[in-house]
Amino acid sequence: MQYFTESDIAKSLDWPALIDALRAGFQRDTASPTRPHYAIPVPGEADATLLLMPAWTAGAYVGIKTVTVFPGNGARGLPAVNAHYLLIDARNGRPVANFDAGELTARRTAAVSALASTYLSRPDANRLLVMGTGRLAPLLAAAHASVRPLGSIAIWGRDADKAEAVARKLRDTGLDGVATTDPEAEAKRADIVSCATLARDPLIFGRWLKPGSHLDLVGAFTPTMREADDEALTRASVHVDTRAGAMKEAGEIVQGIASGALRAEDIRGDLFDLTGGKAAGRTSRDEITAFKSVGCSLVDLAAAELAFARLAPAV
Repeated sequence: MQYFTESDIAKSLDWPALIDALRAGFQRDTASPTRPHYAIPVPGEADATLLLMPAWTAGAYVGIKTVTVFPGNGARGLPAVNAHYLLIDARNGRPVANFDAGELTARRTAAVSALASTYLSRPDANRLLVMGTGRLAPLLAAAHASVRPLGSIAIWGRDADKAEAVARKLRDTGLDGVATTDPEAEAKRADIVSCATLARDPLIFGRWLKPGSHLDLVGAFTPTMREADDEALTRASVHVDTRAGAMKEAGEIVQGIASGALRAEDIRGDLFDLTGGKAAGRTSRDEITAFKSVGCSLVDLAAAELAFARLAPAV
C-alpha cells in the first residue's frame, strides 16, 4: 500500500483537473451514504465532531475518510479540521493507498464551490469576498479565481492579523488579495461572497447582497451552525451540493425550513441536477444565487482517484 503526503496531494490536484473530476463524479454511479456525526466532548471547550465518510464505485474503488473537527484548535495554532483517507481496490478489497487527507479535503471542498460557481455566478464576476481565515480561505479564493476573472479578493476574519496573512499569501501567488475590517461594505460590492467559518450566528445578511451576486456557503456543517441569515436565502435561488446532506446537516437550510423562510421545494437543485442539466443554474444577470455545501463522500473518492492516478506511477 502506498502512502501520500499533503504535499503530494497539493501537487497532484490542480484546479482545472480537480473540478473536471468532480463534475464527472456527480454523473457516475457512485454510492455515497449520508455521513454519521459523533460529538466528542473536549473538557473546557465546545464539543469536537467525528465524521465517517465512505463511498464506492463498483469495479473501481472504495474509499473511506475519517474527519475530526476541533473548534478550539484555532487558539492553539492548529488546524480545526484533520482528516485521513484510505483507498481500496473495489475488485478485491485490497488497500492501495493511504492519504493525509487534510489537503485532499480542503482542495475538494474549494473545488466543489468553484464547480457550483461555474453554473451559478455571473461569468464576468470580478470581486470576491472571503469570510474566514482558516485553511480553506486561500484555497477558496484560488479555486474561484480559476473559473472566474477575479480582479479583487477581500479577506475578512475576526482576527485582522490572520486576514492580512491570508491576503499576503494570495498576493504571493499573483492574486489581488487585501484584508478588510468592513465585511458589510465589501459584501455590498462583491460579485461572489464565499464563507468558510465555524460561525453559529449569521455573518452575512440578505440585505447586503447586490443583484447578480452569488453566495457560497461552506462552513456550517451541522444544524446548529449558520453563516447567512434567512433573508439571504429568501432573496436567492438556492442550490446545494446534495439534497440528502443539506436537508439533514446544513444549518442555513435546516433552520430556514424550521422558521418557515424556506421550503424543501424552494431548493432549485443540487450538483447532480446542475452537472446533469436537470437544473438551470443562473437564469438572469440580476438573479441572486446561493450555494450551500456540507460535503459528501463521492467528491472525496473522485479527488482521491485523481490523486492516485497521478501519483502512483511516480512511486
